[in-house]
Amino acid sequence: MNDFTVLVLPGAFNSSVAVTLDILRAAQAVAARAGVAPPRWRICSVQGGPVRLQAGMSLDTARLPARPRDDRSTWVVPGLGLNTPGEIHQCLESDDAAKAITGLVRHVKSGGQVAASCSAVFLLNAAGLLQGRRATISWWYAPLLARMAPGCTVDADRMVCADGPVVTAGAAFAQTDLMLHLLRERCGSALTDLVSRVLLIDGRQAQAPFIVPEVLANGNDLVARLAARVASALPDAPAVSVLASEFCMSQRTLARHIRKATGKSTQALVQSVRLRRARVLLETSRMTVDQVAGAVGYQDATALRRLMKKMAGANPSRYREGGYGA
Repeated sequence: MNDFTVLVLPGAFNSSVAVTLDILRAAQAVAARAGVAPPRWRICSVQGGPVRLQAGMSLDTARLPARPRDDRSTWVVPGLGLNTPGEIHQCLESDDAAKAITGLVRHVKSGGQVAASCSAVFLLNAAGLLQGRRATISWWYAPLLARMAPGCTVDADRMVCADGPVVTAGAAFAQTDLMLHLLRERCGSALTDLVSRVLLIDGRQAQAPFIVPEVLANGNDLVARLAARVASALPDAPAVSVLASEFCMSQRTLARHIRKATGKSTQALVQSVRLRRARVLLETSRMTVDQVAGAVGYQDATALRRLMKKMAGANPSRYREGGYGA
């Protein structure tokens, strides 16, 4: 019986597929050292045979059974390598996607677990599997997913999000985090920790440190101007009421525009600007953590540590390459 079914669609992101298989193969190789049974998996596609990935690479696959019996494996869909809303819609309208969606729905209804990262999360949404659940995705896709899945709570700050039988992860390289999460669930911590050490994988919990507010705006001029306004005012970030007044609208209207464009509240966007500035200062200056905290508008390092722990899942010292003042 397989632990994992890797479901590969045409055009899938090379590295997302590769890291899935590399982690499983590493786990298989070191399982004896961890004192556990090695994981078992199959690589499938809708049609079977060679599947062409991005950049001309291809992968041999088995045909996905139309009605699998006693399938207790976790179905894993690597990132699809889609870059625009048009590409996403085109992919979801393809025959391969339609058949994959049917299989995913059937698997969950029979008690199975499904997982996806990056643009493959849109496939889970098309299958109706995100309705009423919390999910994450590549942070720049979060506003689009929020619009396409109004019944889903999109938590783009998280790297991996598990809700019932559905597990989602952020950008394509978050496939690493997704696989470690699934491996820990299926095969235990001892094997997962050993795989992390062998492959030198540093576990990450959040996408928040990587979010660029101006990119998150996705071309929204209001959000871009607001992020620039906050950044230029640091350490004295304007209150939300002041920002609303400056942009000639009520706080409620401003919040509605911000959430529609980014999926975040106005205050969360302000915090993202502060967090990004703090990270830059930690990585590029010799300022102490207390000095960095003051530079982004906090009274002391404790407040900054609390913010970074909440939004990024890490302490300031993690971003201090040389350890200055950490």
